[in-house]
Amino acid sequence: MRIAVDTGGTFTDCVWTENGRLQILKVFSTPNDPSEAIANAVARIRGKSNREVVLLHGTTVGTNALLQRKGARTALVTTAGFEDAIEIGRQARPNLYDLNVRRIEPLVPRELRFGLAERTRPNGSIERAPSQEDLAELRSRVRESGAESVAVCLLFSFANAANEEAIEQEVRALKLPLSLSHRILPEFREYERMSTVAVNAYLQPLMQRYLESLRARLSKQAAAKLFVMQSSGGITALETAASQPVRTVLSGPAGGAVGALEMGRRAGFEKIISFDMGGTSTDVALLEGRLQVTSEAEIAGLPVRVPMLNIHTVGAGGGSLARLDAGGALRVGPESAGADPGPICYGKGDQPTVTDANLLLGRLRPENFLGGEFRLDVERTRAIFIEWIKRNRLKWSPEDLAAGIVRVVNATMEKAIRVVSIEQGYDARDFALLSFGGAGALHACDLAGSLSISRVIVPPAPGALSAYGILSSAVVKDFSRTAPMLLSGEGFSRLGKKIEADFARLKAIAAREYASEEWEGKVKMEGSVDLRYLGQGYELNIPWRNSSVLLEDFHAAHQRRFGYNHSGKKIELVTLRLRTSLPQPSATMGGSRTERADKITSSRTSVYFDSKSLKTRVLQRDSLHAGFSASGPLVVTEYTATTVVPPGWRLTVHPSGALLIGRSSQGNRRSS
Repeated sequence: MRIAVDTGGTFTDCVWTENGRLQILKVFSTPNDPSEAIANAVARIRGKSNREVVLLHGTTVGTNALLQRKGARTALVTTAGFEDAIEIGRQARPNLYDLNVRRIEPLVPRELRFGLAERTRPNGSIERAPSQEDLAELRSRVRESGAESVAVCLLFSFANAANEEAIEQEVRALKLPLSLSHRILPEFREYERMSTVAVNAYLQPLMQRYLESLRARLSKQAAAKLFVMQSSGGITALETAASQPVRTVLSGPAGGAVGALEMGRRAGFEKIISFDMGGTSTDVALLEGRLQVTSEAEIAGLPVRVPMLNIHTVGAGGGSLARLDAGGALRVGPESAGADPGPICYGKGDQPTVTDANLLLGRLRPENFLGGEFRLDVERTRAIFIEWIKRNRLKWSPEDLAAGIVRVVNATMEKAIRVVSIEQGYDARDFALLSFGGAGALHACDLAGSLSISRVIVPPAPGALSAYGILSSAVVKDFSRTAPMLLSGEGFSRLGKKIEADFARLKAIAAREYASEEWEGKVKMEGSVDLRYLGQGYELNIPWRNSSVLLEDFHAAHQRRFGYNHSGKKIELVTLRLRTSLPQPSATMGGSRTERADKITSSRTSVYFDSKSLKTRVLQRDSLHAGFSASGPLVVTEYTATTVVPPGWRLTVHPSGALLIGRSSQGNRRSS
C-alpha cells in the first residue's frame, strides 16, 4: 500500500490508491511532532488491514529548522587559515548603497570552527597530509566543544578526498553525525561548498531523530518502508535522507511542482506557472514542459548548492496574520497562525488571517470546509474582526478589513510570480497559471488578472496536489564532479573522450548506489556540463549530447540567456553532472465524469467582489461533467479546496477533470 504524505504548516495531506481510484485524506498538522499527525492518518487509512505500508514523505522538518535556526550545535573542520571563509562569504551586497547591511549569521559560530594543518593542491596532489598528533588534538577539541554534529570541508577535497577521509577515521570515534564535503558536494567554490556541508551537518541530528521516530511509530502499526521526497523532484531512501538532509529542504514544494507539470500536460498545457498557496507559505515555479533544476539556490540567505527545483517561496498563506505596521499600513505575513492556534474561524485563533478574510467575504463556505467534516465559525470571526478594528481605531467594516487583507496578500504573491517569470526574461502572458494548495484557487483569478494571464487551471483535488506529485515521483539521484578543462584547441577530440570517461565513472557510482539500496528496474541517466567563456565567473548548464555539438549548444544557450555570444572565445568546462531516475508505479488522478449529471448540485450565496456584494452561484465540483461551462461569479466547492470565479471569467470542465478558467470575452479559446 503506497501512501504519499505532504506535511504542511496547517494540514497534513495524504494520497493513496485503492481499487484503482485515488483517495485523499487531510488532517491537521501537529507542529511539535509532525510524525504524530502522519501516524494517526496512516492508522485511519489502513483501518484493520495488515498490509505493508510504503510511505513517501514530503517533509518541512529541515526547512523549518533552518528558517528558525533550531538545528544542531555544529562544529566545522577546515584547512587552517580558512576558518572564517564561511563568515566572509562573497561580499555580495543586495542593496549596493545600504550603509547598514545586515549580514546573515553563519550556522557555525567562531568558537566551533577548527583549522587543521593540511593542504591539497588544485590538481589533487597532496602537499601536506594531517599529522596523527594534529588529528588526535582535533578529536579532543571537538569533543570538548560540545558539538552535536561535525562538518568537514577542506580546500580542493573534491579533487582528492584523502585528507577528509583521514579526519573521518579520527573523528568517527566521537560517534557524532559527520558530513564530508567530498560526499555532499564534490564541486569547486569553497564558500558555497562549506555553506552546503554546514547546512547538512546542522540538520543531520534533527532529521535522523525525526525519521527514526516516524519509522518507529509506523512500525508499531504494521510493516512499513519509508522514503523521502527530495528538493530535486524525486524520492530517495530513508537512509540517504537522514545522512544528506540538505537535499530535502524543499521537499514538499518539489512534490507540488512534479504534480503541477503532470496535471498541466493532462489539461493540454506545457507552459505553466505553478502557484501553490498553502496555510503558511506560497510556492511558485515556472515550467516549460519540464522541471527546472538549479544548483545555485539560497535557503534562509545561505547558499545551498545541491540540485533542487527552481521554486520561489514567500510567507503568504491562508494562515498568514494581518497586522498594522508602525506607519499604520496593513501588512499580511510572513507570520502565520499555522495549525495551532490556526485562523479565528477554526475556533482557537484570535488574530485575523487570510482564511478568515475569505470567509467573511463569502468566498469560503462554512458548511463545506473539508467536505463538511469541519464547520468554520463565521460569527466568532466577525466578532474578533470588529474588536481588532476598534482596538486599532479604524473606521472600517469587517468586510473592508477582509478585502484589504486579500489585496495585500495578493500583492505579495503577484510579486513572487513576477520573480520567476518577468524578472527571468519570460512574458507571464505566454503561460497558464496552474493553481493548487488549499488556498490557491481562492486567489488565482485575481492574480491572473493582475498579470494579464489569460488562463487559470485548477487541477482535480488541488489541496492535495503536492502529495499526489510525491506519489507519482520517480527515484532521483544526482551526481556531480568538478573537472575543469579548456575545450578549445586542437586536442578537443581527446578531451571529448576524457569527458565520456568521467561520465562513465559517475555512472558507475550511480549504479552502486542503486544496487546498495536494492532498487530494481532500468535507470535513466542524463548527463550535463557546466560551461563558461574563459574568464567568466558564472556557468551555464548544457545537456550533454556528444562532443561534436557541445560548443555549438553552449553558444546558442548563451545567446538565448544573455542576448549575445562570443563564438571565437575559449570555453571552459567546469563541472560534470549526472541526473539519474527510476520510475515508480504510476498513480492517476481521476478525470471528470463524462456523462451529464441528472442535476448539478448548486446553491446561491452573497460574495464580495471589488467591495460589492453579488449573488453568486455555488457549485459542487464532483457533480460537474466534462464540457460543463458557466460564467462567473461562481464558487466551486470540494473536499480539498474552494475555487472562486469572479465576474468576467468563465469556467469550463476539461476531460482531465481540471477546471479551465478564462476571460469571458475569450470564450473557450485555449491560450497555449
